[in-house]
Amino acid sequence: MAFPIQIPNDAPFTAEQRAWLNDFLSKALALGAQQAAAASGPSVPVTVLYGSQTGTAEGLAKKLVKSLKKGNFEVELHDMAAYDRARLAGEKNLLIITSTYGDGEPPDSAAELHGWLLGDSAPQLPALSYSVLALGDSSYPDFCKCGIEFDTRLAALGAKRISARVDVDVDPDGPYAEWSAAVIATLAPGGAGSSGGEASADSAETGFSKTNPFPAGVVENYNLNGAGEKQTNQIALTLEGSGLEYEVGDALGVYPLNPPQVVDEIIANLPFKAGDVPAPNGGEVSLREALIRYYDIGSLNKSIIQKWQAKSGSPFLRSLVEADDKKAYDDFCWGRDLIDLVIDHPADFTDGEEFVSILKKLQPRLYSIASSPRAHPGEVHLCVGIVRYESFGRKRGGICSTFLADRLTGGEKPRVYVHGNNAFRLPADTATDVIMCGPGTGIAPFRAFLEDRKATAATGRNWLFFGNPHQATDYLYQDEIESYIADGTLTKFDAAWSRDQKEKLYVQHLMVRNGAELWAWLSKGAAFYVCGDASRMAKDVDAALHKVAEEHGNLTAEEATAFISQLKKEKRYLRDVY
Repeated sequence: MAFPIQIPNDAPFTAEQRAWLNDFLSKALALGAQQAAAASGPSVPVTVLYGSQTGTAEGLAKKLVKSLKKGNFEVELHDMAAYDRARLAGEKNLLIITSTYGDGEPPDSAAELHGWLLGDSAPQLPALSYSVLALGDSSYPDFCKCGIEFDTRLAALGAKRISARVDVDVDPDGPYAEWSAAVIATLAPGGAGSSGGEASADSAETGFSKTNPFPAGVVENYNLNGAGEKQTNQIALTLEGSGLEYEVGDALGVYPLNPPQVVDEIIANLPFKAGDVPAPNGGEVSLREALIRYYDIGSLNKSIIQKWQAKSGSPFLRSLVEADDKKAYDDFCWGRDLIDLVIDHPADFTDGEEFVSILKKLQPRLYSIASSPRAHPGEVHLCVGIVRYESFGRKRGGICSTFLADRLTGGEKPRVYVHGNNAFRLPADTATDVIMCGPGTGIAPFRAFLEDRKATAATGRNWLFFGNPHQATDYLYQDEIESYIADGTLTKFDAAWSRDQKEKLYVQHLMVRNGAELWAWLSKGAAFYVCGDASRMAKDVDAALHKVAEEHGNLTAEEATAFISQLKKEKRYLRDVY
């Protein structure tokens, strides 16, 4: 093949050099043409589906699509809620990223597809190749259950795995990188996929993020409750100079520090002299700093108990591991921390490095943001329930909540980042009515919603359901709520004070009591939001919503289920649950 542009005769080269260069360029062009021809061959179709409750799975799915588009792939990205399941039988390559929440349940966006796929009407899928990335937290029961069920069901329907499912225990970065590299390499024409592009792009990112959290100054930090058992802190942090931005509906990730007194007690009872140990992200630090800043000492799970038992002579732990009974594990772990293993079931670790090798990395906690940036420029607010309790003769507390309440002293600044959540947004049309259901600290995002609706002069009506034990001591943001009622921002407010009367009263009871009006709002296009506990409150609210649809919409149970599924598809029933 002749190179179209020859080295000019008057170029400062000898005839021999010109001939060599022309030959080199000709061969280079031929090689490039061959590579281009290979790359321009038939593209590989790939569909990426995500099921996301708080935005993590969605973020990873978009990252995966970005990587795939660097290769010879024809990529489609779909939220499971918007995916046409009739397409499944015709898919060639399917990549699924999904979380699990509550009691092993699929995310709201994945629920309908998940239920259909596990049902009798799902088709055989012999032509489908797939892989699953399952997100979860091993400290909860039914770890990664939703992803596991997608994986096993697709295999049962005849689909072939592109690569093995990967189960993520809280921190997705490393497992995602390994899984995505494996699937891309397998799917790429000739098996020549590259895994380095996205990693290099991530490493080039600048600014504050999850991997580079911002040390936020504390503007205010006080208890919203009156005298009583509960403590709920209003915490305002400054983001000045961080470059971080957020929208209402987002969450704030907070990296906590473990309580130093508990760390000191652990170290004092270890069978070796404390020295330097590896930090999870590289380098070495003292064992004390590592246990305060980098490793999880506040929770136990099956994996840690198994590893601890291997170094311990405890007959009880040995019997627990040999029995391998899930309920027995759960019963033992409830109300216990690492200190209980150290004191009650001593283990023979040779040094600090071996000791920390069995521990999980201390993870950030996500809190629903309780402020609108329009109302508080340069600040982000949290509404945090402070967890304190006593078990097995020891006073304990939530690691992050007590960190925020008790340990921000001596100039300590919490390290934070913004966690976007596109699955929990206010309606784009500000004329849309909004119904909010947030008992306890579930009020957090709805304080932000109300601030934002007022700041944007939204014309849609706003209805808030709130609940807590006692009106006298647990009426969070009372002055603000009453101000919103007075100025018309809050059209309707219903509060369930569960312990202020003989019969307990909860938000779901008020929904049913106001069923006719609630149905009227929904029928006219209102959006319904829920924030709070997934395992109990959110289920009770969902059941109440079905009951309202049946009683006041004159729907059968099946019709009510279809109506509520449609609300979810239209992004008019959104939940921030945990």
